[in-house]
Amino acid sequence: MSEKNPTPSTPPTDGVSPSSRDWLAVDRTILANERTLLAYVRTALAFVAAGLSFVHFFDSDATAVLGWILVPVGAITLLIGVRHYLRIRAQIRRRV
Repeated sequence: MSEKNPTPSTPPTDGVSPSSRDWLAVDRTILANERTLLAYVRTALAFVAAGLSFVHFFDSDATAVLGWILVPVGAITLLIGVRHYLRIRAQIRRRV
């Protein structure tokens, strides 16, 4: 007599082996890490572009100061993003 409902300890049979699932999960994690890096780069570029725009197009001293503050903020944002990306990438490689 066969059971129609699998026991809780029986893995689902959807045609994908556990090792394939593991590699797909690693690939998704790698892609998520790359997307996060690109978000950091986009944000850093926005800070730098805004800062340079404030310096170039506005004559007020306050906006010039704000512009010169935004440029290094963009560079720092980029450095933080690259550091985060490299740290997560190293963690992924250690676990694979």
